[in-house]
Order: sequence, then C-alpha cells, then structure tokens
Amino acid sequence: MDSQQRYDVVIIGGGVSGLSAALVLGRARRTVAVIDTGKPRNAPADAAYGFITRDGTAPDHLVALARRDLDPYGITFFDGTAEDAREDGEGWSVAISGGTSVEGRHIVVATGLRDVLPEVPGAREAWGRGLLQCPYCHGWEVRDQALGVLGSTPTSLHQALLVRQWSDDVTFFPHDLAPLSEDDERRLRTRGIRIMEGHVQGLVLGPVGDGAPRPLRGVQLDDGPLVACSAVFCEPGSDAGLPLLDALGCDMRDDGCVVTDDIGRTSVERVWAVGNAADPAAQLVPAAGDAYRVAVAINALLVEEECQACLDSEEAISEGV
Repeated sequence: MDSQQRYDVVIIGGGVSGLSAALVLGRARRTVAVIDTGKPRNAPADAAYGFITRDGTAPDHLVALARRDLDPYGITFFDGTAEDAREDGEGWSVAISGGTSVEGRHIVVATGLRDVLPEVPGAREAWGRGLLQCPYCHGWEVRDQALGVLGSTPTSLHQALLVRQWSDDVTFFPHDLAPLSEDDERRLRTRGIRIMEGHVQGLVLGPVGDGAPRPLRGVQLDDGPLVACSAVFCEPGSDAGLPLLDALGCDMRDDGCVVTDDIGRTSVERVWAVGNAADPAAQLVPAAGDAYRVAVAINALLVEEECQACLDSEEAISEGV
C-alpha cells in the first residue's frame, strides 16, 4: 500500500472511542485510517464493566471484537505511535513511528490519557487491580469487603461517600489533604465511614504466586498498624499531553485534556478529540456515544466541503478558468 494514501479521516488511538468513530465513518463510506499503539488506558484491569452486552470482557478482547466489527468497512490500521503532524494545505500529514506517514482531511485524537498516580509506594504495582478509580466500574467486584479511599484530590471526599454504596466497611485516608473540616468529618461519619488520620507510607501487596497479580493486603501508615483493605480507591491525575498534541497546537485544559466544543471540535481546524483525551471521566459507554456524535459531525462537514468543491469547480468552468 502507498504510505502516502490520503484518507478522509485519520483516527489516532484504537480504543473504544477511536474504533466507534471508525465504525460510524466506515459505514458512511468514508476512507479511514486508525493509528494505534496497542496500549489502552484500561490495560491493567482484568475486565471492563458497565458496557452492555460486554460486561466483564477483558480489555484486549473487547478491542479485538471491535476490530472484527470493522472488517466489512475497509478500515486501514497502522500499528505504531503518531509522532508528528503538519498541515499540508487541505488537511494533515501524520508521521508514524517506523517511518510511515499518512494523510487525512481530518484528524480525530482518541489517544486516551495517562493516569498520574499518587506518589505512594505500591500504587503503580496495584493500579487497575487492588488500587482502583471508578466504583461504577469495579465496585461490584469488591462489594461487602473492607475498602479504603485515599485522599489524593479535593474530590476524594465525594469518592469516599460514593464507595460506601458498595460496602459498609469503608476507611477514608486523608493522607496529604488539608485537615478535614468539621462538616466534612460529620458527613463521613454519618455515612458510616471511618477516618484514619496520618500519612500513608505505602500500599502493601501480598506475595507473588503462580503468575497471578499480587493481591492488596492493606494500607500502611507512617505511625500505626497495617489497615487491612481488599481494595483502595483513589482519584488519579490525568495527562493527555503527547508530542503530537504539541505539533497540532490544540488548546489544553488545566486537567491535562484537550479543549473541545460540544461536538468534539478542538481549537485547531480539522482536528477533533474524543474519549478520555477530551474528558478524563468518560467511561466506555459515553466515550463510544461521543465518538458516534463526532463521526456524524465530521461526515456532515465532509459533505459540505465536497458540495462546495463541486460548486467552485462549476463556477470556474463557467467563467472559463
């Protein structure tokens, strides 16, 4: 295949949002290229939950099923990292690791984001298994067990109140947060949540066994015994920043994601963003829905562009140009 083939749309990122956009655009008979590193945000998790008909599916299997759905529509896949992008007059040229490049009239950024975990020993090793973020995604699997919530951001208090929905054994670790107000303490205790003051020294993991992930044993404070927890929830920071986004020149939000309008357009013409690249809280179902909406908007704009090109051509012919 000619590496310089021009596509209607180049989608950067092959997770649920990127592949959902590719599906809609492919069904609209658009030429679509998907560039993917094969490293989705939810890769550390055993399974993805809350996606109707696919509840409990392993993330890599979910992507494989989505790719299979795209088979009839002629979607082209490029394995690698989108490293650079430049305007070429009528769209964009995207450089891919390994020396390949593709051209597209529009770009959809669906790269997801990188979770910025609290600087607590054991956090990276436990992430996606014993250390969790979303109780809607993983609360059912740890229901009625001893759960903890790590005070990592100002929204951690709300997260603790929410986690209590899945267990009556919840401990809140304020950690580095400012001292709780009397009102905050009262809200937690009214909800039946214990407050364990002190700095968290680390998450303690169980022994390695038969290739299985190490289980979480609990939370160790600087001064005190190990607090047993089957799972700990926290609110990580987010960072969608990539060299590619610098090259595109998209405006970025304070939370590390791309600024978009209500239909997914970024601050740069012909560049769109969807999924976690634009919203750190977007879960599988809303990410797929947003991608559908973005794909419809892109196709509508492509139709307008093609109509205008035909009109311009007719006018040029009539004027003898």
